[in-house]
Amino acid sequence: MANRRVLVKRRKAVRNIRKITRTMQLIATARFQAAFNRAVATRPYTEKLAELVADLSRAAGNVEHPLLKTNEGVDRSALVVLTSDRGLAGGYNANVLRTALGHLDQQPAGMTTDVHMVGKKGISYFRFLRRPVAEQTSGIGDRPRFDQVEPIANDLIDRFTRGEIASAHVAYMKFLSAGQQRPVVVQLLPLQPEVKKGEEKAKSVEYEFSPDPKQLLDELLPATVRIRLFQAFNDAAVSEQVARMVAMKAATDAAQDMIKALTREYNRARQTQITMELLDIVGGANALS
Repeated sequence: MANRRVLVKRRKAVRNIRKITRTMQLIATARFQAAFNRAVATRPYTEKLAELVADLSRAAGNVEHPLLKTNEGVDRSALVVLTSDRGLAGGYNANVLRTALGHLDQQPAGMTTDVHMVGKKGISYFRFLRRPVAEQTSGIGDRPRFDQVEPIANDLIDRFTRGEIASAHVAYMKFLSAGQQRPVVVQLLPLQPEVKKGEEKAKSVEYEFSPDPKQLLDELLPATVRIRLFQAFNDAAVSEQVARMVAMKAATDAAQDMIKALTREYNRARQTQITMELLDIVGGANALS
């Protein structure tokens, strides 16, 4: 039977841990709501811009643009991986990194992929695996700003336009709902207009272009790449908070169960000691009689 003092110390330590995990759960819940509002606010703009670009591309006919064509014969690509700077988020980072590694392993023979790792956890993991990282970014946090994401998108656009890379992808945790997030790899370049179900047979929209279609696409296509990447950052931020909220809830519940188990063990130890003391008293009384 364990010593009662040891059980008391262990129970006190677990209670302190429960306070910490409960506090972190509440903080993650508050941050989730703020991140959720940001992600939901930017999504309609992202979807409408993609729809507008798709309509313009169809209406413009044979208008060509560097961001729409495939760079044939180029044996280099780029992958942006979005992970967190902080841990205690369950399997969030592991799922994203597993998906990113799967994408890297599926690349054709001879294709070299430059990895731009975002987040300290991903940087540490790739360093542990001894995998090369072309660029690394940290410190963006759970409130990504557009001016933090825009340089990354501009660099991808410039490299693709110069013909240095054949494609650009982003690996992140896509936020579907509060109960469902899925790690995905999304192609940023070359741009592929998103077509929703039921829109294949939709009538084409007639536009009167002013200025000409090429000038419009020169403005809209880079903006589409930037906003898609920014939406990925927002989805990753809200998914991270959901994962941390769930992980801290599970840790709090586990601590509560451990406290109950330690309390039962302490009560058994206390009852055993009381019983032993009573037996000593009864045995002493019988010896004196």
